[in-house]
Amino acid sequence: MTRPFSLGIVGAGQFAGQFAKLFNAHPLISGVFVTDVLEERATALVQRGGLAGTFPGFEAMLESDLDAVAIFTQRWTHGPLVVQALRAGKHVYSAVPMAISVDEITAIVEAVRETGLTYMMGETSYYNPATIYARTRVADGSFGRVFYAEGDYVHDMDLGFYAAYQYSGGDDWRRTASYPPMLYPTHSVGGVLGAIGGHAVSVSCIGVRDERGDGVFDRDVSMFDNDFSNATALFELDGGGSMRINEFRRVGYPSHLRESRFRYFGTEGSFEQLVGTAVWQDKQGFADVSDLIETRATLDLDDPSLAGVDPALRDAFVSGLSLVHDPSRLPASLRVMPSGHEGSHQFLVDDFAVAVANGTLPPVNAWEAARYTLPGIVAHQSALQGGVRLPVPDLGDPPRS
Repeated sequence: MTRPFSLGIVGAGQFAGQFAKLFNAHPLISGVFVTDVLEERATALVQRGGLAGTFPGFEAMLESDLDAVAIFTQRWTHGPLVVQALRAGKHVYSAVPMAISVDEITAIVEAVRETGLTYMMGETSYYNPATIYARTRVADGSFGRVFYAEGDYVHDMDLGFYAAYQYSGGDDWRRTASYPPMLYPTHSVGGVLGAIGGHAVSVSCIGVRDERGDGVFDRDVSMFDNDFSNATALFELDGGGSMRINEFRRVGYPSHLRESRFRYFGTEGSFEQLVGTAVWQDKQGFADVSDLIETRATLDLDDPSLAGVDPALRDAFVSGLSLVHDPSRLPASLRVMPSGHEGSHQFLVDDFAVAVANGTLPPVNAWEAARYTLPGIVAHQSALQGGVRLPVPDLGDPPRS
């Protein structure tokens, strides 16, 4: 039986604020509370979003009668916090990445299996229009056998990351801004495996050592002992094909326009995406499908192309969705709210809310999240060893209900 549930947000940083309003607007969530190590940030978020209140700390939140928590803390802290929350009886939504070690990821999967609680990783690329388009083409057989795919997360430090690390890291921000690129692989891996399925079985990765000289990606400064700012990995997939993943933090590319992009090649068809273009190709020719996967930030009711369009789809244009998204599956309260990451935010929130309320398995569950995250962890180890090919462990499929 569906019932509303209460949610606590852990970490009141910039990203949490975008999701707090969506969680608060969802009809299956009865109240949203916040905690942060900086109490004033939690208070400000509650006041700004009209939320239910604050907790003095994470421990207090876990000791409360809240049903679920959403973790938006710094990226290397997620693993232990997730396990602690699950063991305390809370459902968990976690920002990416799942965790930063094989042991941490294994512990999360074990905790989900043993508690029976919901875990979902908030991976935006699963809902990326390009991923949805490719997933649809895979399902209808248009690709034939997909034997090769590429995922790029091309987010230059100069385009937002300096400011983000300064906001979250304080005076010591350079220590954390050196975060290894391949330990944040889900925006690239998720868009490939989220479309074609399967998992990685081995990897060889090359890291590019940074030369900027500004104290970021400097091993003498880095808390991660990391000086790779860019990395490229080639993975063998379980179906016999391959996947190439790029994680770039120093790159001449307009990350603010599109930070993740994908390519998929099959025996019968292929799909390629660039910053402003997307093309479907087969043995007969090609078709520009850019209009299908572009998100629409504003709505012009006088646009002739919208004549006869379903009202739900008009809402999608307002909220920043694309033509391949399905806004009709969203609660009305979310359809007209601004989205982010190419239309993914409302779907992330809705899938978590529905999974918790109904006791169902979300798309990016613990086992799927492990397949998006583990490959990058092993790829980083490969890069540290000069590109040696290493096996990628797999934690299997979720148990059948």
